[in-house]
Amino acid sequence: MRATPFAPFAAVSLLSASILVAPARSEPWPQWRGPRGDGSSLDAAPLKWNAAAGENVRWKTPLSPRGHSSPIVWNDRIFVTGCDQTTRERTLLCFDRTNGAVVWKQVVLKAPLEKKHILNSYASGTPATDGRHVYVTFLDPDFGSDKERTPGGVVVAAYDFSGREVWRVQSGRFASVHGYCSSPVVFEKNLIVNGDHDGEGYLVALDTETGKTRWRVDRPNNTRSYVTPIIRELAGRTQLLMSGSKCVTSYNPRTGEPWWYYAGPTEQFVASLVDDGELVFLTAGFPEHHMLAIRPDGSGTIDESRVVWHTTKNCSYVPSPAICGKYFLVVSDNGVGSCIDTKTGERLWAERLGEKFSASLVVSGGRVYFTDENGVTKIVEPGPELRVVAENTLGDPCYASPALSDGDLFFRTETSLIRIGEP
Repeated sequence: MRATPFAPFAAVSLLSASILVAPARSEPWPQWRGPRGDGSSLDAAPLKWNAAAGENVRWKTPLSPRGHSSPIVWNDRIFVTGCDQTTRERTLLCFDRTNGAVVWKQVVLKAPLEKKHILNSYASGTPATDGRHVYVTFLDPDFGSDKERTPGGVVVAAYDFSGREVWRVQSGRFASVHGYCSSPVVFEKNLIVNGDHDGEGYLVALDTETGKTRWRVDRPNNTRSYVTPIIRELAGRTQLLMSGSKCVTSYNPRTGEPWWYYAGPTEQFVASLVDDGELVFLTAGFPEHHMLAIRPDGSGTIDESRVVWHTTKNCSYVPSPAICGKYFLVVSDNGVGSCIDTKTGERLWAERLGEKFSASLVVSGGRVYFTDENGVTKIVEPGPELRVVAENTLGDPCYASPALSDGDLFFRTETSLIRIGEP
C-alpha cells in the first residue's frame, strides 16, 4: 500500500524481461521494488549518509505533491507520482537525475479525494517504465471522502519521456475503505494491474503500446488487497505470483490462465512475495499475521502439503520482505526485524530495528537496508546473529520504499526527493 536473484538485468527474471536494455552503466530501477520486483539490485549501494547534515547528499529537492509511492529510475530520469490535496490534482513528475531539477510535470487527473486509511496516501501506486513509456494508475472517485468508502474508476495512463500522454483507459472499478493503491508491472507487451477491492475484483493486462485489454481474469473472494505481483520462472513455468483477497495465486502472465490457488492464510494483504528460485515466501496480513514458504509446483487448488514452513510470529503486513543468500529477511510494522533460514524456517534472530515501518527492504552487496518511518536506515549483514554495519538518517519521515541505481539511493520523504551517493 505505502510507499508499498537472478542474472544481470539483460537476462533477468521475467518480471523485467520486456524492458529495453538501457545503454547505461548499471541496472535501472524501473518499477515497484526494482528490476526483479523483490528489492534486490546488482549495483552497490551507499553505506553512510546523513541527509539532515548533508553528508553524502548529492541533491535534495522539495517535493510538494504528497504521496507514498516510490521513485523509479531510468538512466538520467527519475519519475514519481504525487497529489496536491488543495487542487485535488494527481500528478506524474519527471526529475533530472544529475541535479534533481523538475524536467516536467503532468496532471494525470483532477478528482475528489477518496476515503483512505490514515497511513495511506492519495498517490501510493508506484509508476513503472519500459524505457519507452511511463505508466501510472490513480483512482478517479465518483464522489468525495465523506462516505463509508469511495468507489471509482481506475485510471491507467501512459506517457512518453517528454511528458506527452500516449494513451489513457479505465481498467475497471475499485472501492475500499482504506483508499487506492496499485503499482503496475511490465511483462513483455503486457502492463499488469491488480484490481483486488471490495467488489468484483480482477487482474488485467493492458497492451503497453495502446492500452487495450490483452487479457482479464476475475479474482476470487472480492476483498481489498494491495499486492504488486512478481513474475518468475519456477517449476518449469512462467508464473505471475501474488497474494490477496483471501488467497495466494499463480497465473500465466501471458494469458491470465491460473496455475494454482492456495486458500488463505488470512484476509487482506499488502506486502509483495519474494522467492529464492525454489520456494515462494509470503508475509501478511490482516486480521491475522502469517509468514510461510510455498513450493510453487502445484496445479489447481493446493493445500498444506506444499507449505514448507509456517509461522505467525513477528510478521509484516505492509513492508515487503527480502531474500539475501540463504536468508529470508523481514521487519514487522511495529519494528521487529527477523532473519530466517529459507529452507527450514528457523528464526536465527529477532531484534528491534526501529519504531514503525512502512518502507520495503532493499538488498545490495550482501546487505539489507531497513528504513523506518522516522527516516532512519539500518544496514544489516544477514547471518546467525544481528550485525548492523551502519545507521543513517534522512532527517524527515519516510513511508515510501527507496530506489537504487548506479550506486545511488533515491528516497522519497514526506517533503523531499533525495539522492544519496558516496564520492
